[in-house]
Amino acid sequence: MGKLLNAGLALGGVVVALGALRRALNPSPRYAPWEKPRYDDFEKKVLVIGGGFGGYSAAKRLTDLTEEREDVGVMVVAKDNFFTFWPMVPGIVSSDIDARNVAQPLRRALVFAGASFRRAEIESIDTERRVVNAEGREFPYDELVLSLGGAPNFFGIPGVEEHAMNMRGVEDAERIRNRVIERFEEVSLIRGEVPESKLTFVVIGAGATGVETASEIHSLVHDALAPDYPNLDPNRVRIILLEGLDRILPEIDPALQRAARAQLVSQHIEVRTGLLAQEITGDRVKLNDGTEIHTENVIWTAGNRPNPVTQELGLPADEKNGIVVDEYLRVQDTPHVWAIGDCAAAPDGKGGLAPPNAQAANQQGYGIAPNLLRTLDGREDLLEPFEYKPIGQLVEIGGDFAVNEVMGVRFSGLLASLFWRAAYLTRLESPQSRARIAVDWILGLFLRPAVTQLRGSDE
Repeated sequence: MGKLLNAGLALGGVVVALGALRRALNPSPRYAPWEKPRYDDFEKKVLVIGGGFGGYSAAKRLTDLTEEREDVGVMVVAKDNFFTFWPMVPGIVSSDIDARNVAQPLRRALVFAGASFRRAEIESIDTERRVVNAEGREFPYDELVLSLGGAPNFFGIPGVEEHAMNMRGVEDAERIRNRVIERFEEVSLIRGEVPESKLTFVVIGAGATGVETASEIHSLVHDALAPDYPNLDPNRVRIILLEGLDRILPEIDPALQRAARAQLVSQHIEVRTGLLAQEITGDRVKLNDGTEIHTENVIWTAGNRPNPVTQELGLPADEKNGIVVDEYLRVQDTPHVWAIGDCAAAPDGKGGLAPPNAQAANQQGYGIAPNLLRTLDGREDLLEPFEYKPIGQLVEIGGDFAVNEVMGVRFSGLLASLFWRAAYLTRLESPQSRARIAVDWILGLFLRPAVTQLRGSDE
């Protein structure tokens, strides 16, 4: 009888634990479906355009601050209904991370937090009437936050837009992976001399995205594809990382730059610094030193500019077309309109401009929310200026090596890679994504990633 009682208690404990885990992975929404007020019915309306790091963090912070209030409504309007967790995008290339877990459901996260969401692209702003026009519909606002993100900057180099693949999101990462697989399939059918251009991959831009992308291509080739193509020597694949500056990863400490470069070289990735692409054609990259690289596979990660849509909105802009804002992130000479993230030329609070990265956008979104509420409540004298506080930089170069600079502490190697994974895993908003990625990483210790190409996606 005692054994049965103990077994029953143990089983009950397991059931309780599983129930708690299920609730943690599936949090309850702020409003029940029949209780959710319409955005138009709120007395004070905050409209956020853009669902990236800046827009999402602003909306989420606002819903947290207004949890006990029933007069403030928040709506996010974005062209996609998912939030891309940028730091993990390069991992899609090697299939280390599933794309579905990087593209997290934006609508669900916002609705559960108490906000509203509509998928639409902005067309114009009527600042007199305080409405935004998107997809033929008007969205009213009392305070408007623009977080429209950025776009690739090709610097006027001929052929980049036509012949290079960008690395701007989930779809781009999948396209790069599919291109590598497609090249392996093509070469496996060739009987004779294989053109060098087929198996040469050139990544232009050696910031964090470029470095991680080059390393993920290496992992895809050597860890995932090599066993599936026994007649193709993976060492024939050339991966070249080009950088116009004299160093890679210019945003981190020189010692970490050297460690990163040594790791890339150990992976047989050719690192070429101090070189600029002058022209890209269908089968080569022409460099400013007069040399050429024969390749049909170019990945562009070298530049960023504000979203071109900002040029059509009639708002004050700087010479780089970034929306000009004051120290509180309010658009210059435009009442009730704010701008954050890559689309804004935002002061960093130290005499310069905040960098166009996810870390700055996240801080701006988080910091702007209290000021929005103060403005809605008529307390503009209490606004607090924005100050960018860089926390650090984490760059993973392969599954067991990273270079990290966190709060002035610099470290690299396996420990840095584990820290990278733990830090970003906890930053994911979706509990389901956290669980799935953690399981994938654990299984990756024992199993080769399954890599497939979906026809038609490499276009």
